[in-house]
Formats: sequence, C-alpha cells, structure tokens
Amino acid sequence: MTLVLGIETSCDETSAAVLQQTAGGEVVTRSLVILSQDIHRVFGGVVPEIASRAHLTALVPVVRQALHEAGASTDTIDAIAVTYTPGLVGALLVGVNYAKGLSLSTGIPVVPVHHMEGHLFAVTLEDANVEPPFTALLVSGGHTLLVDVPTWGTYEILGSTRDDAAGEAFDKVAKLLGLPYPGGRHVETLAQTGDPTRFVFSRPMVHRNTPPTDAAYFDVSFSGLKTAVLNAVRKSDDLERDKAHIARGFQDALVDTLAEKTYRAARARNRHQVVLGGGVACNQTLTRAVRARLESFGASVSAPTPRLATDNAAMIARAGLFRYNLGERAPLDLSAYASAPLPGQV
Repeated sequence: MTLVLGIETSCDETSAAVLQQTAGGEVVTRSLVILSQDIHRVFGGVVPEIASRAHLTALVPVVRQALHEAGASTDTIDAIAVTYTPGLVGALLVGVNYAKGLSLSTGIPVVPVHHMEGHLFAVTLEDANVEPPFTALLVSGGHTLLVDVPTWGTYEILGSTRDDAAGEAFDKVAKLLGLPYPGGRHVETLAQTGDPTRFVFSRPMVHRNTPPTDAAYFDVSFSGLKTAVLNAVRKSDDLERDKAHIARGFQDALVDTLAEKTYRAARARNRHQVVLGGGVACNQTLTRAVRARLESFGASVSAPTPRLATDNAAMIARAGLFRYNLGERAPLDLSAYASAPLPGQV
C-alpha cells in the first residue's frame, strides 16, 4: 500500500489530500480538504500577495486536517506531492517550501507536480476506467488547452488560447454585467433565462475553411468576444433588461467555440474518448455542448464533479502518485515557476 499526501497552493485554494494505492493498484481518496479564500471577492479577482499570506496561515491546519480525516500521519505517508507550476509564484512557493521542510524533518520524498497534469488525472478519481488514449480540454481561469494524450506522461498540445483563458473571459464578462466574482457560475445561471436570439456573437477563430495544419484550427481567442460583450453593454439602454440575454449570447459563443475545437482535436487524432478538466468544466452547458458535438463522432465525454474540477489536492496527489511510481523525486533546490511545459510534452 502507498499513501501520498497532496498539497495544492497554486492560486487561492489551500488544499491537502491523502490518496491510497492498494497492493492491487486501486486508488482511493482517503481525504480531501479545500479552503477557499473568499476575501478576493471584495477585489473582483485574486490578489497574489493576499493569496500567498492566506496560504501561510492556512496550510498547516489544512494538512493536519487531511491527515486526521485519512487516519494517517507523517509516519505512514510514503510521498508528498506538491504543485510547483504553473500558478502564482508566491502562492506556489508556500506549498513547495512547506513540502520541502516536511520532507527534511521526516525523510518523506517530495514529488513535484505540474498543475495541469493534475487536472488531466482528476476525472480518474471518480472513474477508474478513464485511460489514454484520449483528447483533453483543460479550461480554467488561467488556461485553455487542447491536449492529446496517447499514454499517461506523453502529452501533445494541439491548441491553446492566444489571449484570455475561458475562465478569465467568464470573470471579465461577469464584471461587465455587474455579477460577483468568480463569475463563471453566475454567468451560467443568468444565461439560463436569456434569449439566445437577442445577442448573437461570432464564434472566434471558428473558420470552416481553416486546414488542420494551421495553428488557428485548434487555437482559441476570446479577447474579441469580450470586446463584443463590452460594446453590447455600452450600447444597451437598459442593462437590467438585457444582461441575461447578453450573458446567454456570450456563453453560447464561448461554449460553441470550445465544443467545435474539441471536436476537431478528437477527429484529428482519431480519439473516441474526451476528458474535460479545470474549473470551467463545472459549466454544465459546456459539458452538454461537447457531448452533443462529439456524438456524431461516437466519442464519449468524461468530466469530473465540481469538487474535483476546481483546484484541489486530490488531483495533485493522483498525478504525484503516477510520478512517484515512475521513480521521480524532487531535489532540495526545487522551486516554483509561474509557467512551464507539461512534463512529457512532445
């Protein structure tokens, strides 16, 4: 049996989890603790310095709680998996330095984990049958990636955002419409009452004549869509009347774009399994749209529940377990980085 302690501090969630791998290879989540920093709602976005200080205060009790709920201790933990990239450097450093300190005091090895690889593994914690090969759509506040996964540990980035990530676009549109931060779920809720014919925005970079050899065939861009929403807000003579319709038009354009790009990626690599990950994967409209678009291709679509779609330490522990079993260990000079390629990226 192997026990892995996962630590996640890449943004504004302080999280710890304990995962167990049995002798037969089954992976079980023994505990998962997530502490969200609500203070950022006051500022309409994450303030890096505040996030780092909040992690300093919260991380020790969060780890203790995760160990307690798992019925584990540092005497029984085999590895510490910690997010070291990508994310807010100050926030990441809190987790990385804590993991290294715990390692020095206990002798438990540290396994560095790429945050986006964690999102790739998240769905497997609820469905052990999800295995490569598959196409993954990773959508969050900071990233929008289309990844081909022929095997675990080998990743080909087919497409990415050229400007705003999907989650960032949701947050900015929510602010334009006077909605709270984070904006994704508020925009989705408001859009449910909107008329899809009132504000029809163009689907960015969805050009039907673009060949697969062109980067624009898979890439996305949401800055123009955001500007179109801004213009619609400014032109409205009654925003209270129009904002649900604007939210619906925006969400339809973004979701349709992501669904089409995911379909293209799956077709290009002949993948009949698609995995969604990241905070925006909580959006049920997106999940339904991707399933509908992939239906004609006969592809299945798997998405984690909201607790595992958003930033959490269980997915970090799961990716760390994979890396631990490969024999990977972090040196004492492990640091944090705002961005880095996926390990095994081709």
